[in-house]
Amino acid sequence: MTTSPDAPHLANPDLYPSFTKGVFLGEIREDLLFPFPALDAGERESLNMIVDSFRAWAAENVDSKQMDHDGKFPDAVRQGMGELGLMGLNIPEAYGGYGASSRVFSRMFGEIGATDPALCVYFGAHQSIGCKGITLFGTEDQKQRWLPGCAAGTTVAAFCLTEPGSGSDAQAMTTSAVPSADGSHYLLTGTKIWISNAGYAGVYTVFAKVPVTQADGTVKHKVTAFIVDAHAPGITLGQPEQKMGIKASDTRTVTFDNVRVPVQDRLGQVGQGFKFALEILNSGRLGLAAGSARGARKIMHDALVYAKQREQFGRPIGSFEIIQQKIAINAAETYAADSAWMLTAGLVDRGGIDYSLETAACKIFASELAFRASNDALQIAGGIGYSKEFPYEQAVRDSRINLIFEGTNEILRALIALMALQQSGERLKALGKAFKDPLHSLGAIGSFVAGRAKRSVSKPSFTMVHPALDEEAESVATMIHDLAGGVEALLLKHGKAVIERQFLQARLANAAIDIFLAVAVLSRTTWEIERAGSVEAAEPELDCARVFIPAAMRRARRNVRALRVNQDKRLSAIAERALESGVLAPETPSDR
Repeated sequence: MTTSPDAPHLANPDLYPSFTKGVFLGEIREDLLFPFPALDAGERESLNMIVDSFRAWAAENVDSKQMDHDGKFPDAVRQGMGELGLMGLNIPEAYGGYGASSRVFSRMFGEIGATDPALCVYFGAHQSIGCKGITLFGTEDQKQRWLPGCAAGTTVAAFCLTEPGSGSDAQAMTTSAVPSADGSHYLLTGTKIWISNAGYAGVYTVFAKVPVTQADGTVKHKVTAFIVDAHAPGITLGQPEQKMGIKASDTRTVTFDNVRVPVQDRLGQVGQGFKFALEILNSGRLGLAAGSARGARKIMHDALVYAKQREQFGRPIGSFEIIQQKIAINAAETYAADSAWMLTAGLVDRGGIDYSLETAACKIFASELAFRASNDALQIAGGIGYSKEFPYEQAVRDSRINLIFEGTNEILRALIALMALQQSGERLKALGKAFKDPLHSLGAIGSFVAGRAKRSVSKPSFTMVHPALDEEAESVATMIHDLAGGVEALLLKHGKAVIERQFLQARLANAAIDIFLAVAVLSRTTWEIERAGSVEAAEPELDCARVFIPAAMRRARRNVRALRVNQDKRLSAIAERALESGVLAPETPSDR
């Protein structure tokens, strides 16, 4: 078998470290996020053509309400997606695709998501994750055999990772791929669940454990990725899942029973599967963030139209401040979400940068925004919002899955916190070793003490933010300084035990998410002012920035403060009492 070079992680953290990881160390890696990565004229023109073509086609062919009712897509809709070239949007041109940049692809992901979330799942499951592994890590032979069909939409791809007993904990998977005695193929056996596009798929990216005999005779099972022909003997599909939302999306269980997979269809080397899965999901989360942000914008547009038309007490309900508050907060947060996903897409397009925490932050923030916006829009619509005749209730149902897709938001918060804690912990661990031999480690000790002393008397600062945003930039810089101190204090207090302290981890992650979104807003708004030619001409953008950043920093301050002063013991006591008794809270007096 001819394999690709030991397909490394695409990022090179040593040369291009993560912005968010730097935040946990009290650093502002400003060059990563400034200037804002706007599209050039050629990309903008191409994007407008794609968006316009899709909108015209969707207006004639996509009936979201009907597809939700039927629980499936008409064949003409799936065929149309292929004919428009959308199924190969981010597949390289060499294999029949468009080769779109991450910024263009993510924006188009958002457009499809705003049109119909289930159709967006079909689109994203196919190329954000379904055939993304082939694009990133496949051999030339694998790419030539599979990607042209995927790009044309004649071959639909799906991603098979989750199992009945293995979700975010991929190491717990039981699906196995046993090599044949002659080394020509593997026998793949196991069950994968919640597989989007399963009913349409022509190819699966499947993750399974391969038994490998070690030098001492023991057997180690290594997670490995495979490209599997969806029509191979031994594959059976379950019935379509009956879901709360995104009903037209085909979601099923896929069972593999001694499916013969040629060795040339192994993706990468044995044992690289877990790394590949993380890289693929990192990419998928960014599209999901863009889709969520655009979906929030779309449903709130419907609410805006209604708020201008609906009158109560002799005036439009949109004139009441309690309604205006919902509109304004959603506007500022959508501005922030758009800033963040586009900024992160720019990191992806630059190449080599570790953007794993940034895509997680984008996905968490935007998915929760979309769900809040859908609820707010339904509330603005009042009684009609609860009716299937109008789009609001479907928006609530459809948006809910985004908090679960591609890593639950809880797991992603733990990921952000633990990766950051690991980095800071490694510094403290190195310091601990130095203190064991202080005479030969005075340089390392002195460097740490000097750095800590510097952080205690000064904080980082922004140098590329427009002066109109100096006050906001100062508050973000202060928060970065305070968060780094909080991280160090946590590690000194709890050591390795912090791995089990998820109350604390959530606060660290929430603070980091708000900081990243705030910096994205600073970067974009600086660019918007320069593009507009004056502060006054960028007033709409500045208003959003000046609402979002102070609110985000207030949340971050509360989270950092709660690292020290909190009610975690009581929270655990209440939860454990409820879990043990099966009773949520003490009974009401009338029931005793």
